Amino acid sequence: MDIKKARRKKAMGLEGVVCILILSTLIYLASSRMGGINMINTIIKTAHDLLLNTVFFIMGVSVIAGAFAGILSEFGVIAILNKLLSPLMKPLYRLPGAAALGILTTYISDNPAILSLSADKGFTKYFKKYQLPALTNLGTSFGMGFIVSTFMIAQSGSMNENLVFPVILGNLGAFIGSIVSVNLMINFTKKIFNEKKEPLEEGSMDTDFFEYRDIRDGNVLERLLEALLEGGKNGVQMGIEIIPGVLIICTTVLLLTNGPGAQGYTGEAYQGIALLPYIGEKLQFILKPLFGFTSSKALAFPITSLGAVGAALGLVPTFINDGAITSREIAVFTAMGMTWSGYLSTHVAMMDSLGYRKLTGKAIFSHTIGGIVAGIVANILYTIFI
Repeated sequence: MDIKKARRKKAMGLEGVVCILILSTLIYLASSRMGGINMINTIIKTAHDLLLNTVFFIMGVSVIAGAFAGILSEFGVIAILNKLLSPLMKPLYRLPGAAALGILTTYISDNPAILSLSADKGFTKYFKKYQLPALTNLGTSFGMGFIVSTFMIAQSGSMNENLVFPVILGNLGAFIGSIVSVNLMINFTKKIFNEKKEPLEEGSMDTDFFEYRDIRDGNVLERLLEALLEGGKNGVQMGIEIIPGVLIICTTVLLLTNGPGAQGYTGEAYQGIALLPYIGEKLQFILKPLFGFTSSKALAFPITSLGAVGAALGLVPTFINDGAITSREIAVFTAMGMTWSGYLSTHVAMMDSLGYRKLTGKAIFSHTIGGIVAGIVANILYTIFI
């Protein structure tokens, strides 16, 4: 059995020295403001509170959303939506109608769900070679869309207003952003493939995505229960998978976002050195007209979404409690959270899985533009309709 050789570097090297310098600088900057013991206590208490009050809440939303999505899939609602959306794919995305299945699959799950489709020749036979790399951008644009939307709507009670319409506007913004991202990527790939437009080799047609769908064994009640439980199980799995991202990234971002408490630095949860608001204040002349952010703290959400949208969601309750955001930000957060949905942490692996690692840079560039457009469009739609 062949074993892939691990990449190796010298034990002593520049990389280790640079790592020590960067970590030492960051720890010094935080501890010099907060105090070393206070900094450590704040980090631990923030992570603990995020686990109890944010991660488990997101997991609860994920379980309910997963169960609901399982019903939609099992009883053909997604198949109907797929047929309805298919005619829109070519004029909007320059992709075949089968790509609509990728939108629906990732919307109810996560970015990498598009890879399971791309591995099926019954699906990829509809695509030209230059179109396949754009599946990464398409899938990422809608990854965790159902979870993000459900979570934002669930904040209605905390904000004392109905957030359904702002979330709908956010979804529309993400839709426009996805069109921009995919079409930019298509422009790159068409040029690279010299516009040959050669179809892929046809494989065995295991699944006809337009005429038939797979269902579970048993009668209607048995299928209903199994769909509910399996969908809920997927929600639990997703909730577990976001724990490292929420605790590590969210704790770091909150440490860079929040300032001292009313009594100064006491080592309590959610205190920080207020670096991101400082940067946000300097960029407010750009952020305000583009995204409508009323507080510089809001900048933390799209920044966190780049790495993990689950972690970004963990910031929202804190922002609401601080009065830092309004329903306008909810619309913009929904748009940018869906479109970016942690793409910096998934794009490389997804492009590698598709076999187009060399195009990763172009995919990331296209998607960065798409996410910015999504936020701008959501802000404009909010201004027009609300």
